[in-house]
Amino acid sequence: MKQRQAVTPVDPEADTTWVNIRLKRVTLVACILIHLLLVSSIWGQWTRIAMMTAVFIAVTAFNQVLAQRFFSQHTRTAESLRFTVNMLANVFYGLASDWALPMWLYLPLNALWVDRFVDPRARLRLGLMLALVAGVALVDGCPPLIPACFVLVSLLTYLISEGRVFLTHQALRSLAQQHEELARAHEQLDLAHQRAREQERLTSLGMLAAGVAHEINNPMSYVKSNVNSLLLDLRGCRELPPVLHEYVEDVLPATLDGIRRVTAIVADLRRFARGDPEAMVEYDLNQEVAVALRIARGQLGPQCDAVLELKEIPHLLGHPGQIAQVVVNLLMNAAQAMPEGGRIAVSTWMEGEEALLSVRDSGVGMSPEVRAKVFEPFFTTKPEGEGTGMGLAVVHGIVTAHRGVITVDTAPGQGTTFTIRLPRIPPLELGLSDTASLLKKPPRDVL
Repeated sequence: MKQRQAVTPVDPEADTTWVNIRLKRVTLVACILIHLLLVSSIWGQWTRIAMMTAVFIAVTAFNQVLAQRFFSQHTRTAESLRFTVNMLANVFYGLASDWALPMWLYLPLNALWVDRFVDPRARLRLGLMLALVAGVALVDGCPPLIPACFVLVSLLTYLISEGRVFLTHQALRSLAQQHEELARAHEQLDLAHQRAREQERLTSLGMLAAGVAHEINNPMSYVKSNVNSLLLDLRGCRELPPVLHEYVEDVLPATLDGIRRVTAIVADLRRFARGDPEAMVEYDLNQEVAVALRIARGQLGPQCDAVLELKEIPHLLGHPGQIAQVVVNLLMNAAQAMPEGGRIAVSTWMEGEEALLSVRDSGVGMSPEVRAKVFEPFFTTKPEGEGTGMGLAVVHGIVTAHRGVITVDTAPGQGTTFTIRLPRIPPLELGLSDTASLLKKPPRDVL
């Protein structure tokens, strides 16, 4: 098998530094070569050579310092200062060398460094430099053909350089946009993978809960049957010892009532874990609230006082198991918002053709930032490992699938109220089996 070669990560900052260093070196070498050509053109005029060399050394050193401290940061002040110094130096070189031909090479070299994307006034400065150098040359008696040719060359150099820079910027923008799209696609893929893993885990838990409920239901049937038979036999005895009267009148009836409650909880758990069939059925919302309360009672704890305010409402059409799941999730969310205990009020009532369900707690409430994301999948304020962030997302998905609306009224320290509006008969054009596809970020207007 071929071994994969290790890919060395690319450091963009290091690449930029390397390119800047190379550009500075190439520019310095070009300036030195132009100066040597200029010196050779006036060879023997040692005074002029000495003055031009001194100015060249001073200007070159100034440019190097400026490039190291300012120009690498693309400041407009540094650009203005650099152009002014070079423009005056070009005028001096021309006057000192009687406008020798090598001196004009400085103009296209300066035009290469003009970048209007960094400074919009760069074009104006370039035009000023070309006009000033050419104007002084013409006034000093230089043949017009030479400045005209090099001004044209400088302009062409600038335009070509600007075009290449523009194309480079466009390519970089396109690459940045593609990178953002790829990053978004990667995030969506990760989110889909997390949802798939979470769905698989929830499915496994549901199957496990259904299996455990089934195993509990079998022995409870024997217990219920035996206790009921014992109670009937004791009631049938004509001469019952006084010590057993208490069992007949109080202990065994209370035991049967407890067994019936356990059986009801197991039946609710089995139905809750098994899910609902595809077809919608009539259900009693108040009954599903009672079922959800029995399921969640053990998790609420003694410190949470659940109060029911259920008004008479007609039967609704939908999936009762999903509605029970909604109430369970809201009850659990309310209990987790009251770590030190409190009061949970569950209310139902009718408004026109809509049934309303309200779950109100006296907990810590939510900040505006948390409220804006409360229905987002995998969003949770709990520490890592203590919550999946799917409870309220599932609630929103189920309510939306029933063509209902859920709203949140909350404030820090003032508790939270979830209010659900369910149509008595949901429109049939949307299948309620599509709940999973609705687990998306909810629109802001439902908050």
